[in-house]
Amino acid sequence: MRASYSARAAEYAALLGAIEQMDQVDRERIGRWAAAIDGRILDAGCGPGQWTAFLADRGHDIEGIDLVPEFIDHASSRFPHVPFRVASLADTGVAPGAFSGVLAWYSVIHADPHELPSLLAAARRVVRDGGGLLLGFFDGVDGEPFSHAVTTAHYWSISGMTALLDDAGFAVVDSDARVQEGRRPHASISATAV
Repeated sequence: MRASYSARAAEYAALLGAIEQMDQVDRERIGRWAAAIDGRILDAGCGPGQWTAFLADRGHDIEGIDLVPEFIDHASSRFPHVPFRVASLADTGVAPGAFSGVLAWYSVIHADPHELPSLLAAARRVVRDGGGLLLGFFDGVDGEPFSHAVTTAHYWSISGMTALLDDAGFAVVDSDARVQEGRRPHASISATAV
């Protein structure tokens, strides 16, 4: 996955690296979620950094991490007021409970279905008790692969993802799904670390 995104990082950043290119529904959802987080936020799988900067510009204490060095270079250059570093959700390099919230906006869609539970457990480790998680993903049959523009990704249903989050130590607060003509179905879940 890292090599696939590294090879297309500049193209990806040009197509999806500005907050203005993001769906207004997503901006509202992420903004509302972050407004309820009291403390430091981790943007796990931040890509070119647009969501990290979006929240930093609204006064949130946030850090972006990504496995792809080219994304971190782009984000650090474009948004020098925001901290970014190369790391993964599986290995954040921080102490347990270091964050009040984790934003994982479409950043676990490429995880092998057998590895996703351990990634969600890793997210739970870095979120303090009572902290929040906001997860964006493509809605569909649990674990079903599909051809993504960069590399294979997987669908998850809201009920399937809810079960995985429950097992990882999160309690779902709310979820939503939307279908737009000509696009894959989208979903998101907000959860609390219990």
